[in-house]
Formats: sequence, C-alpha cells, structure tokens
Amino acid sequence: MNFMLVFEQNDPVLISTFLLLILMSSITWFVILLRGFVFLRTRAAIKREIALFWKSKDLTSARKAVEKSNQPVGRMAKAGLHALDEFHDNEKTFAEACGLDDYLVRCIRNALNLETQRLEGGMTVLASIGSTAPFVGLFGTVWGIYHALLAIASSGQATLDAVAGPMGEALVATAAGLFAAIPAVLAYNTFVRGNKVVQNHLDSFAHDLHHSLLAFGSK
Repeated sequence: MNFMLVFEQNDPVLISTFLLLILMSSITWFVILLRGFVFLRTRAAIKREIALFWKSKDLTSARKAVEKSNQPVGRMAKAGLHALDEFHDNEKTFAEACGLDDYLVRCIRNALNLETQRLEGGMTVLASIGSTAPFVGLFGTVWGIYHALLAIASSGQATLDAVAGPMGEALVATAAGLFAAIPAVLAYNTFVRGNKVVQNHLDSFAHDLHHSLLAFGSK
C-alpha cells in the first residue's frame, strides 16, 4: 500500500489525521523503548539489591549497601532507615503520637507508593493511544468514504477511476490507525504484567524491611 497516497491527494483533513497517527505511533514506540529499558534495569537491580541488603550484618553495613542506590529497593531501604533514625532522634515527640511500628509502616508504605507510581510512568499514554488511535483511523476512513461518495455523485456513476483515490485514502487511514494502536495495546498489557511481578517483589521487601527495622529499633 502506498502511504504517500494520502499526501498526493492533498486533502488537509486527511493529512492532519495521518500526521496525528504518525505522532501517536512515534510516541508509542518511544515509550515502549524507554519503559522496556527501565523495566529490565529495575528488575535486575531489585534482585541484586535485595540479596546485597540482606547480606548486611548490621544497620551500618545495610546503610553502606544502599547509600548510593537510585533503584526502588535502595530508595525504600533508605526511607526505612531514615524513618528509624528520625524516630529515635525525636522519640519523645513521636512516642506521644504513634509508636515505632506505626511510624515505620507509614514511611515504608509511602516509599512503596512512590515506587509504584514510578513503575506506572508512561502507562497512561499507552492506554490512551491504544484506545483512541483506532477511532482516529476510523475518522480518516469515514472521510475517505465521504470523498468516494462525492466522486460518485459528481461523475454520476460508480466507476473504479472515480472511487479508487478516496477509497485508497480510507484504507491508508485504517491501516495507520491499527499500526498505532496494536503496539500500544500489546505493550500496555506486557508492562502491566511485568509491573505486577516487580510490585510483588517490592511488597515482600517492604514487609521484611519493616519487621527487621522494628526488631533493630526495639533493642
């Protein structure tokens, strides 16, 4: 199929529609590549940092293990350790409001929520493109059929020469809409599944981190 047919017909509405679909497709592939890289790096870092953190013999070595980390496990561990220090530095004040257990739960849960939000970056874009691109392509299809009907009306007969151009525009618009939507939907489903696996690891780590810090802090 000749995609340049859209521009050769010199229809501003269809050209705008096609350019919008190209933009949506470009954004989709940018998000796919970016999120794919981030996901693979994050998954590898989670396994590595969890193993490294639990090899620590005390809080001092645990701090050193995560002090330079910029990955989810490291950030959550630093948030928990900081909460423990903050509680002991202001123990009299915090003790009146809540205990160490509640304070650690609150801080670690907030850190976990932040990591979950980071994992979901770009997902809204993929979902939006996956759901709207077919309708944008459908608009181009309807516009092409409309032109075909006008050509039939002006010529007085439904000849191939009269409808070939407009119907070609309609087919191009349909293909462009699917080309933008299908990768977005597939990527969205893949990342949703992958994020659930990562979140399960982070949930487990958050639970273990809370109990470990509570045990250290209560001594």
